[in-house]
Amino acid sequence: MTPTGRGLIIAAPSSGSGKTTVTLGLLRALHLRGTSVRGAKSGPDYIDTRFLEAACRAACVNLDAWAMTPARLRRLVAGPGELIVEGAMGLFDGAPPDGKGSVAHLAKTLGLPVVLVVDASRMAGSVAPLVAGFAGFDPKVPVVGVILNKVGSPRHEVMLRRALSQIGMPVLGSVPRTPGVSTPSRHLGLVQAQERQDLENFLDEAGDLIARSVDIDALLALGGTLPGVTADPSTPPDANKTLAVAQDAAFDFAYRHQLNDLEASGWHIVPFSPLRNEPVPKCDRVFLPGGYPELHAATLANNSNFMDSLRKTAETTEIYGECGGYMVLGDRLTDADGTAHKMAGLLPLETSFAERKLHLGYRTLHSEIAPVRGSFKAHEFHYATTIRADGPSLFTASDSENTRLPDMGLVRGKVCGSFAHIIEAVDTSAQSN
Repeated sequence: MTPTGRGLIIAAPSSGSGKTTVTLGLLRALHLRGTSVRGAKSGPDYIDTRFLEAACRAACVNLDAWAMTPARLRRLVAGPGELIVEGAMGLFDGAPPDGKGSVAHLAKTLGLPVVLVVDASRMAGSVAPLVAGFAGFDPKVPVVGVILNKVGSPRHEVMLRRALSQIGMPVLGSVPRTPGVSTPSRHLGLVQAQERQDLENFLDEAGDLIARSVDIDALLALGGTLPGVTADPSTPPDANKTLAVAQDAAFDFAYRHQLNDLEASGWHIVPFSPLRNEPVPKCDRVFLPGGYPELHAATLANNSNFMDSLRKTAETTEIYGECGGYMVLGDRLTDADGTAHKMAGLLPLETSFAERKLHLGYRTLHSEIAPVRGSFKAHEFHYATTIRADGPSLFTASDSENTRLPDMGLVRGKVCGSFAHIIEAVDTSAQSN
Protein backbone atom coordinates (compact mmCIF):
# COMPACT_ATOMS: atom_id res chain seq x y z
CA MET A 1 0.00 0.00 0.00
CA THR A 2 1.33 3.43 -0.97
CA PRO A 3 1.74 5.90 1.94
CA THR A 4 -1.00 8.51 1.98
CA GLY A 5 -0.75 12.28 2.12
CA ARG A 6 -3.23 15.11 2.05
CA GLY A 7 -4.58 17.15 -0.81
CA LEU A 8 -6.95 19.86 -1.94
CA ILE A 9 -8.11 21.49 -5.16
CA ILE A 10 -7.73 25.16 -6.08
CA ALA A 11 -10.76 26.10 -8.21
CA ALA A 12 -12.59 29.25 -9.30
CA PRO A 13 -16.00 30.41 -10.52
CA SER A 14 -14.55 31.05 -14.00
CA SER A 15 -11.38 31.25 -16.02
CA GLY A 16 -9.29 34.35 -15.45
CA SER A 17 -9.87 34.45 -11.68
CA GLY A 18 -6.18 34.01 -10.92
CA LYS A 19 -6.08 30.40 -9.74
CA THR A 20 -2.92 29.65 -11.75
CA THR A 21 -0.93 32.41 -10.07
CA VAL A 22 -2.35 31.49 -6.65
CA THR A 23 -1.52 27.80 -7.16
CA LEU A 24 2.01 28.54 -8.38
CA GLY A 25 2.62 30.89 -5.47
CA LEU A 26 1.30 28.35 -3.00
CA LEU A 27 3.51 25.59 -4.41
CA ARG A 28 6.61 27.80 -4.39
CA ALA A 29 5.90 29.04 -0.84
CA LEU A 30 5.50 25.47 0.43
CA HIS A 31 8.65 24.35 -1.37
CA LEU A 32 10.64 27.19 0.19
CA ARG A 33 9.30 26.19 3.61
CA GLY A 34 10.71 22.70 3.09
CA THR A 35 7.28 21.07 2.83
CA SER A 36 7.00 17.91 0.76
CA VAL A 37 4.60 19.10 -1.93
CA ARG A 38 3.63 18.27 -5.49
CA GLY A 39 1.15 19.67 -7.93
CA ALA A 40 -1.34 18.33 -10.46
CA LYS A 41 -3.57 19.85 -13.12
CA SER A 42 -7.23 19.00 -13.63
CA GLY A 43 -8.03 18.33 -17.26
CA PRO A 44 -5.96 17.97 -20.44
CA ASP A 45 -3.82 21.13 -20.16
CA TYR A 46 -0.24 20.20 -21.02
CA ILE A 47 1.28 23.67 -20.41
CA ASP A 48 0.31 24.40 -16.81
CA THR A 49 1.91 21.21 -15.51
CA ARG A 50 5.36 22.48 -16.51
CA PHE A 51 4.81 25.65 -14.47
CA LEU A 52 3.59 23.59 -11.51
CA GLU A 53 6.70 21.40 -11.71
CA ALA A 54 8.96 24.45 -11.80
CA ALA A 55 7.17 25.96 -8.79
CA CYS A 56 7.51 22.95 -6.48
CA ARG A 57 10.43 21.20 -8.22
CA ALA A 58 8.59 17.91 -8.25
CA ALA A 59 6.96 15.89 -11.01
CA CYS A 60 3.34 16.87 -11.73
CA VAL A 61 0.65 15.03 -13.66
CA ASN A 62 -2.66 15.68 -15.38
CA LEU A 63 -5.81 14.38 -13.70
CA ASP A 64 -8.52 14.09 -16.34
CA ALA A 65 -11.84 12.88 -14.94
CA TRP A 66 -13.33 12.67 -18.45
CA ALA A 67 -10.65 10.43 -19.92
CA MET A 68 -9.40 8.51 -16.87
CA THR A 69 -11.11 5.91 -14.72
CA PRO A 70 -11.52 6.59 -10.99
CA ALA A 71 -8.99 3.83 -10.27
CA ARG A 72 -6.44 5.50 -12.55
CA LEU A 73 -7.00 8.89 -10.89
CA ARG A 74 -6.54 7.40 -7.44
CA ARG A 75 -3.27 5.78 -8.47
CA LEU A 76 -1.96 9.06 -9.88
CA VAL A 77 -2.64 11.09 -6.72
CA ALA A 78 -1.56 8.49 -4.18
CA GLY A 79 1.57 9.26 -2.20
CA PRO A 80 2.95 11.08 0.82
CA GLY A 81 3.16 14.82 1.41
CA GLU A 82 0.87 17.60 0.23
CA LEU A 83 -0.90 17.58 -3.14
CA ILE A 84 -2.20 20.85 -4.62
CA VAL A 85 -4.41 20.39 -7.68
CA GLU A 86 -5.03 23.35 -9.97
CA GLY A 87 -8.50 23.33 -11.48
CA ALA A 88 -9.41 24.26 -15.04
CA MET A 89 -12.01 26.81 -16.14
CA GLY A 90 -14.90 27.22 -13.71
CA LEU A 91 -15.63 24.71 -10.96
CA PHE A 92 -18.58 23.09 -12.76
CA ASP A 93 -17.41 23.54 -16.37
CA GLY A 94 -17.04 20.14 -18.00
CA ALA A 95 -17.67 18.39 -21.27
CA PRO A 96 -21.16 18.22 -22.74
CA PRO A 97 -23.69 16.82 -22.28
CA ASP A 98 -23.35 16.26 -18.52
CA GLY A 99 -20.28 18.22 -17.36
CA LYS A 100 -18.10 15.12 -17.04
CA GLY A 101 -14.44 16.05 -16.53
CA SER A 102 -15.14 19.23 -14.57
CA VAL A 103 -13.17 20.15 -11.47
CA ALA A 104 -16.28 19.32 -9.45
CA HIS A 105 -16.34 15.87 -11.02
CA LEU A 106 -12.69 15.34 -10.09
CA ALA A 107 -13.31 16.55 -6.52
CA LYS A 108 -16.15 14.06 -6.06
CA THR A 109 -14.17 11.22 -7.61
CA LEU A 110 -11.19 11.76 -5.32
CA GLY A 111 -13.09 13.01 -2.28
CA LEU A 112 -10.94 16.15 -2.08
CA PRO A 113 -12.06 19.54 -0.71
CA VAL A 114 -12.13 22.67 -2.87
CA VAL A 115 -10.75 26.13 -2.12
CA LEU A 116 -12.37 28.77 -4.31
CA VAL A 117 -10.28 31.63 -5.74
CA VAL A 118 -12.57 34.59 -6.37
CA ASP A 119 -11.67 37.59 -8.51
CA ALA A 120 -13.05 40.26 -6.19
CA SER A 121 -11.83 43.25 -8.19
CA ARG A 122 -15.32 44.33 -9.27
CA MET A 123 -17.46 43.35 -6.30
CA ALA A 124 -17.98 43.86 -2.58
CA GLY A 125 -21.08 42.47 -0.86
CA SER A 126 -21.99 40.44 -3.95
CA VAL A 127 -19.14 38.05 -3.16
CA ALA A 128 -21.35 36.31 -0.57
CA PRO A 129 -24.20 35.15 -2.85
CA LEU A 130 -21.66 34.20 -5.51
CA VAL A 131 -19.72 31.96 -3.12
CA ALA A 132 -22.89 30.66 -1.46
CA GLY A 133 -24.18 29.59 -4.87
CA PHE A 134 -21.03 27.66 -5.74
CA ALA A 135 -20.75 26.14 -2.26
CA GLY A 136 -24.37 25.00 -2.19
CA PHE A 137 -24.85 23.88 -5.78
CA ASP A 138 -23.67 20.30 -5.21
CA PRO A 139 -23.43 19.07 -1.58
CA LYS A 140 -20.98 16.38 -2.74
CA VAL A 141 -18.45 19.07 -3.72
CA PRO A 142 -17.12 20.49 -0.43
CA VAL A 143 -16.08 24.14 -0.85
CA VAL A 144 -14.16 24.62 2.39
CA GLY A 145 -12.76 28.13 2.01
CA VAL A 146 -12.15 31.15 -0.20
CA ILE A 147 -9.07 33.05 -1.30
CA LEU A 148 -9.97 36.58 -2.32
CA ASN A 149 -7.91 37.73 -5.31
CA LYS A 150 -7.21 41.14 -6.84
CA VAL A 151 -8.36 42.97 -3.71
CA GLY A 152 -8.11 46.72 -4.20
CA SER A 153 -7.43 48.02 -0.67
CA PRO A 154 -7.67 47.18 3.05
CA ARG A 155 -11.15 48.76 3.11
CA HIS A 156 -12.18 46.58 0.17
CA GLU A 157 -10.96 43.52 2.04
CA VAL A 158 -13.00 44.43 5.13
CA MET A 159 -16.17 44.67 3.02
CA LEU A 160 -15.53 41.32 1.38
CA ARG A 161 -14.78 39.55 4.65
CA ARG A 162 -17.84 41.06 6.31
CA ALA A 163 -20.06 39.78 3.48
CA LEU A 164 -18.62 36.26 3.61
CA SER A 165 -18.98 36.10 7.40
CA GLN A 166 -22.75 36.16 6.83
CA ILE A 167 -22.60 32.76 5.12
CA GLY A 168 -19.95 31.29 7.43
CA MET A 169 -17.38 30.79 4.70
CA PRO A 170 -13.76 30.85 5.92
CA VAL A 171 -11.56 33.41 4.18
CA LEU A 172 -8.12 31.83 3.85
CA GLY A 173 -6.42 34.79 2.27
CA SER A 174 -6.71 38.17 0.59
CA VAL A 175 -4.34 38.72 -2.33
CA PRO A 176 -3.90 42.35 -3.39
CA ARG A 177 -3.88 43.47 -6.99
CA THR A 178 -0.33 42.87 -8.19
CA PRO A 179 -0.01 43.59 -11.92
CA GLY A 180 3.63 42.48 -12.09
CA VAL A 181 2.82 38.92 -11.01
CA SER A 182 1.03 37.47 -14.02
CA THR A 183 1.34 34.70 -16.58
CA PRO A 184 1.58 35.86 -20.22
CA SER A 185 -0.66 34.06 -22.69
CA ARG A 186 -0.55 32.72 -26.23
CA HIS A 187 -3.20 31.19 -28.48
CA LEU A 188 -3.07 27.81 -26.69
CA GLY A 189 -2.87 29.34 -23.23
CA LEU A 190 0.25 30.24 -21.30
CA VAL A 191 3.64 30.87 -22.78
CA GLN A 192 5.59 27.70 -21.95
CA ALA A 193 7.58 27.57 -18.74
CA GLN A 194 10.87 26.96 -20.53
CA GLU A 195 10.35 30.11 -22.64
CA ARG A 196 10.26 32.47 -19.65
CA GLN A 197 13.72 33.77 -18.92
CA ASP A 198 12.37 35.30 -15.70
CA LEU A 199 10.61 32.13 -14.54
CA GLU A 200 12.42 31.70 -11.23
CA ASN A 201 11.99 35.38 -10.31
CA PHE A 202 8.31 35.19 -11.23
CA LEU A 203 7.78 32.07 -9.10
CA ASP A 204 9.67 33.56 -6.15
CA GLU A 205 7.56 36.74 -6.36
CA ALA A 206 4.37 34.69 -6.56
CA GLY A 207 5.51 32.58 -3.61
CA ASP A 208 6.29 35.64 -1.53
CA LEU A 209 2.93 37.21 -2.43
CA ILE A 210 0.98 34.11 -1.37
CA ALA A 211 3.06 33.61 1.79
CA ARG A 212 2.17 37.17 2.85
CA SER A 213 -1.47 37.04 1.76
CA VAL A 214 -2.74 33.54 2.57
CA ASP A 215 -2.94 31.60 5.83
CA ILE A 216 -1.16 28.57 4.41
CA ASP A 217 -1.34 26.53 7.62
CA ALA A 218 -5.11 27.01 7.84
CA LEU A 219 -5.43 26.08 4.18
CA LEU A 220 -3.43 22.85 4.53
CA ALA A 221 -5.42 21.89 7.61
CA LEU A 222 -8.52 21.73 5.42
CA GLY A 223 -6.98 19.19 3.04
CA GLY A 224 -8.48 15.77 2.57
CA THR A 225 -6.73 12.42 2.92
CA LEU A 226 -5.41 11.12 -0.36
CA PRO A 227 -6.47 7.60 -1.32
CA GLY A 228 -4.13 4.80 -0.48
CA VAL A 229 -3.90 2.37 -3.36
CA THR A 230 -1.79 -0.55 -4.41
CA ALA A 231 0.74 -0.32 -7.21
CA ASP A 232 -0.35 -0.02 -10.84
CA PRO A 233 -1.61 -3.24 -12.39
CA SER A 234 1.23 -5.20 -13.92
CA THR A 235 1.79 -4.66 -17.64
CA PRO A 236 3.54 -7.03 -20.03
CA PRO A 237 7.22 -6.09 -20.21
CA ASP A 238 8.49 -4.68 -23.48
CA ALA A 239 12.18 -4.99 -22.67
CA ASN A 240 15.01 -3.55 -24.71
CA LYS A 241 12.79 -1.14 -26.64
CA THR A 242 13.85 2.49 -27.17
CA LEU A 243 11.49 5.42 -27.79
CA ALA A 244 12.99 8.62 -29.17
CA VAL A 245 10.91 11.60 -27.97
CA ALA A 246 11.32 15.12 -29.36
CA GLN A 247 11.60 17.51 -26.40
CA ASP A 248 12.16 21.26 -26.72
CA ALA A 249 10.13 24.47 -27.08
CA ALA A 250 8.62 23.23 -30.36
CA PHE A 251 7.67 19.77 -29.02
CA ASP A 252 6.77 19.91 -25.33
CA PHE A 253 3.16 18.75 -25.09
CA ALA A 254 3.72 15.15 -23.97
CA TYR A 255 1.73 13.85 -21.00
CA ARG A 256 4.01 12.74 -18.17
CA HIS A 257 1.73 9.87 -17.11
CA GLN A 258 2.01 8.32 -20.56
CA LEU A 259 5.80 8.49 -20.61
CA ASN A 260 5.83 7.04 -17.09
CA ASP A 261 3.62 4.18 -18.29
CA LEU A 262 5.98 3.41 -21.16
CA GLU A 263 9.00 3.39 -18.86
CA ALA A 264 7.17 1.13 -16.40
CA SER A 265 6.44 -1.32 -19.23
CA GLY A 266 10.10 -1.51 -20.21
CA TRP A 267 10.60 1.23 -22.79
CA HIS A 268 13.79 3.28 -22.58
CA ILE A 269 13.00 6.91 -23.42
CA VAL A 270 15.67 8.97 -25.16
CA PRO A 271 14.92 12.69 -25.61
CA PHE A 272 16.33 14.74 -28.48
CA SER A 273 15.90 18.31 -29.71
CA PRO A 274 14.90 19.06 -33.31
CA LEU A 275 15.39 22.79 -32.58
CA ARG A 276 19.05 22.11 -31.78
CA ASN A 277 19.29 20.18 -35.04
CA GLU A 278 19.92 16.91 -33.25
CA PRO A 279 19.40 13.79 -35.36
CA VAL A 280 16.85 11.19 -34.37
CA PRO A 281 18.60 8.71 -32.03
CA LYS A 282 18.75 5.05 -32.93
CA CYS A 283 15.46 3.67 -31.65
CA ASP A 284 12.53 1.32 -32.12
CA ARG A 285 9.93 4.10 -32.35
CA VAL A 286 9.80 7.90 -32.65
CA PHE A 287 7.28 10.21 -30.97
CA LEU A 288 6.90 13.85 -32.02
CA PRO A 289 4.60 15.48 -29.41
CA GLY A 290 2.61 18.63 -29.92
CA GLY A 291 4.01 22.06 -29.20
CA TYR A 292 4.58 25.29 -31.08
CA PRO A 293 6.37 24.27 -34.31
CA GLU A 294 4.66 27.16 -36.11
CA LEU A 295 6.81 29.58 -34.10
CA HIS A 296 9.97 27.76 -35.16
CA ALA A 297 9.00 26.60 -38.66
CA ALA A 298 11.90 28.30 -40.46
CA THR A 299 14.45 26.84 -38.03
CA LEU A 300 12.98 23.35 -38.29
CA ALA A 301 12.85 23.54 -42.08
CA ASN A 302 16.54 24.42 -42.21
CA ASN A 303 17.71 21.88 -39.61
CA SER A 304 18.90 19.30 -42.11
CA ASN A 305 20.46 16.94 -39.55
CA PHE A 306 17.08 16.51 -37.90
CA MET A 307 14.98 16.41 -41.08
CA ASP A 308 17.28 14.06 -42.99
CA SER A 309 17.57 11.67 -40.04
CA LEU A 310 13.78 11.69 -39.60
CA ARG A 311 13.27 10.79 -43.25
CA LYS A 312 15.88 8.04 -43.05
CA THR A 313 14.40 6.68 -39.82
CA ALA A 314 10.96 6.46 -41.46
CA GLU A 315 12.24 3.79 -43.83
CA THR A 316 12.50 1.22 -41.06
CA THR A 317 10.94 2.64 -37.87
CA GLU A 318 7.45 3.62 -36.70
CA ILE A 319 6.99 7.37 -36.28
CA TYR A 320 3.96 8.89 -34.57
CA GLY A 321 3.17 12.61 -34.36
CA GLU A 322 0.54 14.51 -32.38
CA CYS A 323 -0.75 17.96 -33.35
CA GLY A 324 2.45 20.01 -33.82
CA GLY A 325 4.42 16.83 -34.41
CA TYR A 326 1.81 15.75 -36.98
CA MET A 327 2.22 19.06 -38.84
CA VAL A 328 6.00 18.68 -38.98
CA LEU A 329 5.58 15.22 -40.53
CA GLY A 330 3.63 16.83 -43.39
CA ASP A 331 4.80 18.44 -46.63
CA ARG A 332 4.33 22.08 -45.75
CA LEU A 333 3.51 24.33 -42.76
CA THR A 334 2.44 27.94 -43.32
CA ASP A 335 3.11 30.26 -40.39
CA ALA A 336 0.91 33.13 -39.15
CA ASP A 337 2.68 35.58 -41.49
CA GLY A 338 1.71 33.50 -44.51
CA THR A 339 5.19 32.09 -45.17
CA ALA A 340 5.19 28.44 -46.22
CA HIS A 341 7.95 26.19 -44.86
CA LYS A 342 8.93 22.77 -46.17
CA MET A 343 8.54 20.09 -43.54
CA ALA A 344 9.57 16.41 -43.45
CA GLY A 345 7.34 15.30 -46.32
CA LEU A 346 6.51 11.98 -44.67
CA LEU A 347 2.74 12.53 -44.73
CA PRO A 348 0.68 14.06 -47.61
CA LEU A 349 -0.35 17.01 -45.45
CA GLU A 350 -0.30 20.82 -45.67
CA THR A 351 -1.35 22.97 -42.71
CA SER A 352 -1.59 26.71 -42.12
CA PHE A 353 -1.81 29.29 -39.35
CA ALA A 354 -2.44 32.12 -41.79
CA GLU A 355 -6.17 31.39 -41.48
CA ARG A 356 -6.78 30.36 -37.88
CA LYS A 357 -9.75 28.31 -36.77
CA LEU A 358 -10.24 26.88 -33.29
CA HIS A 359 -10.68 23.12 -33.01
CA LEU A 360 -11.45 22.15 -29.42
CA GLY A 361 -12.96 19.25 -27.54
CA TYR A 362 -12.64 15.77 -26.15
CA ARG A 363 -12.43 12.90 -28.63
CA THR A 364 -12.92 9.14 -28.52
CA LEU A 365 -10.65 7.52 -31.11
CA HIS A 366 -10.14 4.10 -32.60
CA SER A 367 -7.35 2.85 -34.85
CA GLU A 368 -6.22 -0.45 -36.31
CA ILE A 369 -2.80 0.98 -37.16
CA ALA A 370 0.38 0.40 -35.12
CA PRO A 371 1.75 2.05 -33.01
CA VAL A 372 -1.66 3.37 -31.88
CA ARG A 373 -3.82 0.30 -32.40
CA GLY A 374 -6.81 0.34 -30.06
CA SER A 375 -9.34 2.78 -28.59
CA PHE A 376 -8.38 5.98 -26.82
CA LYS A 377 -9.68 9.03 -24.99
CA ALA A 378 -8.08 12.16 -26.38
CA HIS A 379 -8.30 15.94 -26.65
CA GLU A 380 -8.08 18.26 -29.63
CA PHE A 381 -7.00 21.88 -29.20
CA HIS A 382 -5.41 23.80 -32.08
CA TYR A 383 -5.88 26.73 -34.42
CA ALA A 384 -4.19 25.24 -37.47
CA THR A 385 -6.18 24.81 -40.68
CA THR A 386 -5.73 21.74 -42.86
CA ILE A 387 -5.12 22.85 -46.46
CA ARG A 388 -4.57 19.35 -47.85
CA ALA A 389 -4.69 15.87 -46.34
CA ASP A 390 -4.57 12.93 -48.76
CA GLY A 391 -4.56 9.22 -48.11
CA PRO A 392 -5.93 6.83 -45.47
CA SER A 393 -6.94 8.20 -42.07
CA LEU A 394 -5.45 7.09 -38.76
CA PHE A 395 -8.50 7.29 -36.47
CA THR A 396 -12.25 7.08 -36.50
CA ALA A 397 -13.49 9.76 -34.08
CA SER A 398 -16.45 10.93 -32.03
CA ASP A 399 -16.92 13.83 -29.62
CA SER A 400 -17.87 13.84 -25.93
CA GLU A 401 -21.55 13.40 -26.86
CA ASN A 402 -20.73 10.34 -29.00
CA THR A 403 -21.48 12.24 -32.20
CA ARG A 404 -19.49 10.77 -35.06
CA LEU A 405 -16.85 13.14 -36.42
CA PRO A 406 -14.86 12.99 -39.66
CA ASP A 407 -11.97 10.53 -39.53
CA MET A 408 -8.76 12.06 -38.20
CA GLY A 409 -5.09 11.93 -39.09
CA LEU A 410 -3.08 10.22 -41.80
CA VAL A 411 -1.05 7.07 -42.35
CA ARG A 412 1.69 6.44 -44.89
CA GLY A 413 4.02 3.50 -44.50
CA LYS A 414 5.42 3.45 -40.97
CA VAL A 415 4.50 7.10 -40.34
CA CYS A 416 1.22 8.27 -38.81
CA GLY A 417 -0.25 11.10 -36.79
CA SER A 418 -3.23 13.35 -36.10
CA PHE A 419 -4.20 16.59 -34.38
CA ALA A 420 -5.49 14.70 -31.32
CA HIS A 421 -3.52 14.39 -28.08
CA ILE A 422 -4.09 10.92 -26.66
CA ILE A 423 -4.75 11.03 -22.91
CA GLU A 424 -5.60 7.45 -22.08
CA ALA A 425 -6.12 4.07 -23.68
CA VAL A 426 -9.62 2.71 -23.20
CA ASP A 427 -9.54 -0.39 -20.99
CA THR A 428 -12.96 -1.99 -21.21
CA SER A 429 -12.19 -4.17 -18.18
CA ALA A 430 -11.78 -1.02 -16.06
CA GLN A 431 -14.96 0.79 -17.02
CA SER A 432 -16.74 -0.28 -13.84
CA ASN A 433 -13.88 0.73 -11.51
